[in-house]
Amino acid sequence: MQGGNSGVTITAGAVLSFAFVCIAVIAFFLFGVPRYRVWQQEMKGRAELAQAEQNRQIKIEEAKANLEAEKLNAQAEVVRAQGAAEAISIENGSLTSTYIQYLWVRQQNTSANKIIYIPTEAGLPILEAKPE
Repeated sequence: MQGGNSGVTITAGAVLSFAFVCIAVIAFFLFGVPRYRVWQQEMKGRAELAQAEQNRQIKIEEAKANLEAEKLNAQAEVVRAQGAAEAISIENGSLTSTYIQYLWVRQQNTSANKIIYIPTEAGLPILEAKPE
């Protein structure tokens, strides 16, 4: 056994390499991390801008669809009014009580609500009637 020397030799090159690595790590934290944060914020801003543009386009398309639906509803109302005017002209230009009753009965066939209230002598509707 030899005394004093444990067999580990540290050379000047190893010390310089270790110092270089430490300086590189410190430089990275001093310069690299702030630049990375700036880049990260820039990417986040671009993503938010793209999302805002997409939301804007969605709202524009929804507004166009609503406008088109309103135009079609208006056209349908015009056609319905023209049909009603033509029907009235066929009835000699006046609404008779018979024609009004006919329209009411025709509407009952298309209505989802099948409850009919019939006024009584006092003007109050019969709320419930059961067949006997």
